[in-house]
Amino acid sequence: MPTLTPYEQLEQEFRRLHAFQGTLALLRWDAAVTMPRASADVRGEQLAALQTECHALLTSPRLTRLLERAEANRQGQQDWQLANLREMRRQRDHAIATPPSLVSRLARAVAKAEAMWREARDSNDFSVLAPHLDEVVKLTRNRAAMLGQHLGLDPYDALADEFTPGLRSSEITRMFATLSRRLPTLVGEAIDIQFGRPAVTIAGRFSAAKQRGLCIEVMKALGFPFDRGRFDEAERALTEGVPGDIRVTAQLDPRDPFAGLLGALHETGQALYDLGLPLQWRDQPVGQDRGMALEESQSLLLEMIVGRSRSFVTYLRPLLEKHYAVSGPEWSEENLYRRLNTVSRGPIRMDADELTYQAHIIVRYELEQRLLSGELPVRDLPGAWNELLDRRLGVCPASDNDGCLQDGHWALGQFGYFPSYGIGAVVAAQFWECIHEEVQGVEQQIAAGEFSGLLAWLRNNVHALGAKMEVPDLVKHATGKTLSASAYLRYLERKYLSEP
Repeated sequence: MPTLTPYEQLEQEFRRLHAFQGTLALLRWDAAVTMPRASADVRGEQLAALQTECHALLTSPRLTRLLERAEANRQGQQDWQLANLREMRRQRDHAIATPPSLVSRLARAVAKAEAMWREARDSNDFSVLAPHLDEVVKLTRNRAAMLGQHLGLDPYDALADEFTPGLRSSEITRMFATLSRRLPTLVGEAIDIQFGRPAVTIAGRFSAAKQRGLCIEVMKALGFPFDRGRFDEAERALTEGVPGDIRVTAQLDPRDPFAGLLGALHETGQALYDLGLPLQWRDQPVGQDRGMALEESQSLLLEMIVGRSRSFVTYLRPLLEKHYAVSGPEWSEENLYRRLNTVSRGPIRMDADELTYQAHIIVRYELEQRLLSGELPVRDLPGAWNELLDRRLGVCPASDNDGCLQDGHWALGQFGYFPSYGIGAVVAAQFWECIHEEVQGVEQQIAAGEFSGLLAWLRNNVHALGAKMEVPDLVKHATGKTLSASAYLRYLERKYLSEP
């Protein structure tokens, strides 16, 4: 048997890492869907053991030596291999900055905090979560400092870089400032317009079984392969797994016929991205997604832009009649469109419309920076949350569940994640503008329940590139334009101010 080159040996090591990471993903899915709550401590030990093993693999002297040798002998390597080598180095640099003891402690703290977040929501009481979240924040703060020092980045930027490589708080702040200058007045203008043509209220109860049937039919039409994935109800929407085994969940509210569907659309966008990653590189770093901003762009494209479009409503209306056995003027296409696109200032991010959505993200962005810097003690989070949301959106939550307990991201240690939603919405609109220009008749296709043209454009221009390019380069490659908020604002103004 011929001796493997250093680069080929690296591929073997990262193939092992991919298997471990896939197992971690399925354990997290199980914790959210089927695991008994009292098993959180046991699951924490399991996650900690696997994460420690992943960390040990990435930080081993052998892997470092292989990287150095492979980087010194790049001759003859193809573009994909060079990009893979770059991503291997990036993952190793992130891992080596954090000691194994901290990795293990953080994994245990997160598993406990996630379980306590659910209990806190059951009792609508942030104090149940507070001490456990405080531990996660302290450990994350220590990790951010170590990571930032090793990478030469601000601690917050070091965390954000893990979710979307290359994303910096200076760029995030500048983008959010641009949006904050226009969106508040745009929200007011849209509400004034809609006041004169309100949507008819849709009332009733819609069982989980009926909602599940609707979600599955739509997901199949979009191209979700149920022979390599599944859909379940859970307390929070998520996508976990690996390209050959994708798990999607959504929260189904019997009082709302659309919340479960929109959640399923959001997660299906991410799932289709994961499933469309380059097959030949699926177990290598370069074959993984290009960060959460791009993941969220795919989710928000389906949930916000496609899923609330007039063409999608045309496709959806007969499905609602089929699964919910409903009829009447409130179920007309026009009323459904108005209902799905009603602009209102509310406290819940997951229920937010396109125009108020960014305010929710900006609030979380500002608060998590203050939590990590130590400026905001965890115990004061509910009051700070309520005050900032009132200032940004003119809404004050009535309870902890409507306020700082609505998201589980921080309990999971996901600091630096929330900006990905905001940037993802901007990227989604820029993609959609280009899709509209390049996919002939895309609106008519969607109205007929045919999504192959949309999916083919995404497959060719986004999914198939994996992590080969940074996000700004990928956006420029796909659309021919530099990433900016312009297409996003054009889309929102045309939809909410110009359309009849």
